[in-house]
Amino acid sequence: MKNESIHILNIPFVNQTKDEIVHDLYNQYLKEEKKAFIVTANPEIVMRARQDTDFLYTLSKADYIVPDGIGVVIASRLKKQPLIERVPGFELMEDLLSLSDEHRLRVYIVGAKPEVLDQAVSNVKRTYPNLLLVGYHHGYFDDHDDTIIQEIETQEPDLVLVALGCPRQEKWIKENMPRAHKGVFIGVGGSIDILAGHLKRAPVIWQKIHLEWFYRLLQQPSRWRRMVVLPQFIIQVLKSKG
Repeated sequence: MKNESIHILNIPFVNQTKDEIVHDLYNQYLKEEKKAFIVTANPEIVMRARQDTDFLYTLSKADYIVPDGIGVVIASRLKKQPLIERVPGFELMEDLLSLSDEHRLRVYIVGAKPEVLDQAVSNVKRTYPNLLLVGYHHGYFDDHDDTIIQEIETQEPDLVLVALGCPRQEKWIKENMPRAHKGVFIGVGGSIDILAGHLKRAPVIWQKIHLEWFYRLLQQPSRWRRMVVLPQFIIQVLKSKG
């Protein structure tokens, strides 16, 4: 990563505001038709990388790892190297779609269930009428099938949203991005479900008091198993020097 970063358990998080990241992505990558790999990371992703060396290698190929998760921001404060702010993945995706709308950029979406993707596509076309949606494909495909990356090679999108869940989406980007001629590739996970209206984002008051994760848990109780990672993460941060 070229940008100033704060290391949390050896994962380098970019220490910029969301607006600064969007500005840099436009001026350094989109405008110049260069490629960038963005990871929106929370404590679960950091802990997974500690157990999965292949995933850790995948993260090392990212140009930006942004702190999507209040737990990461808390960890940076515990280390006395505070990150400027949390960068919610959904908001970053929204800003990139707005930027694409403003500059008539080409967009491709990969992932989600077919019915969710169809609704998300419909909403994108209505909300961002000036961007060029040059293709999309649901998430039910063999990762070794190169049909999608072939279409991306042909369509040359400027922005590729990949919603395959962690770590599949990051590994898919790492394996396939080298074949693309240009484009900002970003793993967006469940953000497509929110974009489609199948999940609701937490009300602003919940976001302000950093309980968005709890609101998500109320909507998807099955996520509780993932939440137990947070105390383990904090313990590791307190024990760690990196």
